[in-house]
Amino acid sequence: MKQRILTMTTIGAMVATLALAGCDKREQAAAKNDTAVAMDRAGNAVENTGAKVSNKIDDAMITTSVKAELAKDANLSAMKINVDTSQGRVMLKGSAPSNEAREHATTLAQNVKGVVAVDNQLKVGG
Repeated sequence: MKQRILTMTTIGAMVATLALAGCDKREQAAAKNDTAVAMDRAGNAVENTGAKVSNKIDDAMITTSVKAELAKDANLSAMKINVDTSQGRVMLKGSAPSNEAREHATTLAQNVKGVVAVDNQLKVGG
């Protein structure tokens, strides 16, 4: 009888040990999964930040290129034209000496690499 109780106690202890070991493995797997998800999110955040910085650099390059093209034009170089760029969309503000010069400013801006749209708000003669 003592032998049977000792055997049952030993088997119970072994089952409990195995059960606890299985729980630990599940917790470790869950922790690994949580870590992988966190790393993926961090990677996405870095990519998004990099894309935003890249867009700002691209916009600055577009603005500089449009201003350079406007400066080359005899009719537009003397005019005060503000150029703003956001996500490849160029906005021209200021004045132009004529309708032809105003339209030419649009064409010059549209021909710059990276420009997706031009919002020409130039006033003629202003």
